[in-house]
Amino acid sequence: MESDPSDQLKVRRTEDKGKSKNNLGCCGMILVIISFFLMLITFPFSIWLCIKIVKEYERAIIFRLGRIVAGGAKGPGLFFVLPCTDSFVKVDMRTISFDIPPQEILTKDSVTVSVDGVVYYRVQNAILAVANITNADSATRLLAQTTLRNVLGTKNLSQILSDREEIAHNMQTTLDVATDEWGIKVERVEIKDVKLPVQLQRAMAAEAEASREARAKVIAAEGEMNASRALKEAAIVISESPAALQLRYLQTLTTIAAEKNSTIVFPLPMDLVQNIMGARK
Repeated sequence: MESDPSDQLKVRRTEDKGKSKNNLGCCGMILVIISFFLMLITFPFSIWLCIKIVKEYERAIIFRLGRIVAGGAKGPGLFFVLPCTDSFVKVDMRTISFDIPPQEILTKDSVTVSVDGVVYYRVQNAILAVANITNADSATRLLAQTTLRNVLGTKNLSQILSDREEIAHNMQTTLDVATDEWGIKVERVEIKDVKLPVQLQRAMAAEAEASREARAKVIAAEGEMNASRALKEAAIVISESPAALQLRYLQTLTTIAAEKNSTIVFPLPMDLVQNIMGARK
């Protein structure tokens, strides 16, 4: 099974670093020995220059004559350095968060939106964060901005508004792969806000209002259709029994009287009116 070329490159870099750590050269060894003897001669005063302390969330990368000392990052706690030949760099291993400034992005369907977000990351490998890049924090911030533009530039406006979690996951994966050689681990990416132009907001609001009005009219029409069917069935039932119509009249009067109206309209049956008119004739 063939190995990945990137993995082979990493292995070669690690081997080269291991050789450089252990190969200080003849002059380098002489300087280290002289520094060690100077420390012994000035002991115990030199102890204050040789012993350093790093906190629980920090690691120290020791450089001896410009080369990284074998053994990896030191800490937390006490570690030992030689005066004159050794220097060290502290690396914070805690999770760092930063806001992505609002980015003006042109979506796939030619809509300009302003999007911002937040990124959480931490230093996973202190040696890579010091040796492979000048400023890991600044590089991660700039890369997050360009990644946000590249990812959202391939999405439609509807996808940006509805698929925030998927977009954030894609950004996290892309950033994590890109910052792996820097010793950075991107833990989380979140899209904070998507700002639309004012004219587009008004157009979307008008579209939503028109859609709501259309649905309301459809519901009202369906209600009237159902009510007319119920009235038709009620009319058929009442026509079969004249007494039912009189009871309906009385029920209507009861309802009107409960509202405390000064005027009451009482409908008379047409048969009764015809009988009265016929009696007069």
